[in-house]
Order: sequence, then C-alpha cells, then structure tokens
Amino acid sequence: MNLAGPIARRMVQAGGGSTIPFRTAQEAVNVSANAESASIVSCPQCGRKNRVPAVAGPGTPRCASCSTPLPWTTDAGDDTFMKAVETSTVPVLVDLWAPWCGPCRMVSPALERLARDLAGRIKLVKVNVDEAPNVARRFSVQGIPTLMVMKGKDEIARQTGAAPEHALRAWLEGALEEARKGTGAPRIP
Repeated sequence: MNLAGPIARRMVQAGGGSTIPFRTAQEAVNVSANAESASIVSCPQCGRKNRVPAVAGPGTPRCASCSTPLPWTTDAGDDTFMKAVETSTVPVLVDLWAPWCGPCRMVSPALERLARDLAGRIKLVKVNVDEAPNVARRFSVQGIPTLMVMKGKDEIARQTGAAPEHALRAWLEGALEEARKGTGAPRIP
C-alpha cells in the first residue's frame, strides 16, 4: 500500500501495540500526546474494547463497532481540570475524593455504575484532592466526598458526603434536568 501523496493516512503507535490511522501528521501528534490519558473501555453492548480519551472533541465516546455510547470516566488534577471538565460537551459529574477516605471509596463504585448507566449523557471526572489542592481550594471544598455537576464553568449542583446509589441517582437526574434547562448555581470563578 502506497502511503505517499496528499491523501496519505498517518499511522501512530497506540498503547498495546495497535496502530491507528490519521489524516494529518498534526492529528497523529495530538492523539499520540493524549494516548497516555486514554482509557480502554469495553462496550456494554458488543464487548469490543475501545480507547476513550480523557478529553475529546465534540460529542461523546461511542463504540467503534456498534455506536453504543460508552461510559466516560477520567482522572483530573490541577493542570488538567479545566481541559477535562470545562471543555466537555456534556454535563460533568466531578468527584472530589481522597484515597484515605472511607466514604469516598464506598461511593466510587456507585458513581462508576451511574456513569455506565448514563453513558452519552454525562462524563465522570475524579479529582484526588490530595494531589489537586488548587481544584479543592477553587471550589471551597470543606469535606469529602464532594460531588458536583458542572456544565462548562458553571456549577449546577453540589452534594457533600456519601449517599446510597438510589439517592445519588435521583440527585444526578435532577441536576441533569437543571443543566438541560440552563438553570443551576451561579458560575464559580
């Protein structure tokens, strides 16, 4: 196969030894730089493994095989929070937590189930407050776990403390409705 010419597709080495085609060299560089922050997610519909970037362009991650929306979960720190949260095209559920916090560890599986159940509607971003003190300071976090729903730079809803999954689901559904309507808390600087 001849790769020369104006419509040549570039190949970049992805994690796991696979290669991914790209239309331009810059696209290959951009994805290669983000390959470290991508996660591998199995499609709940067909089982195919998909690479889901921490930060994506417009839209939400979908299975390359069957187009089913994929759960979008990523970690963020002081330096990546703005890119991971504020540029998202869907509302973001931010989990401010710490590894030593028992209630944080109890809530985490429920949040991951919610992200899976609401794939295509939300993005889950986990922020370790011990490693990202500036994010915690920016949002005046007084206790953990603190959960926030954000759309762009706007905080739509906040909850501090652990709660059972059914209560978190009801809170999150209400916050998503507020985000859809454009209502919610005033913008956080």
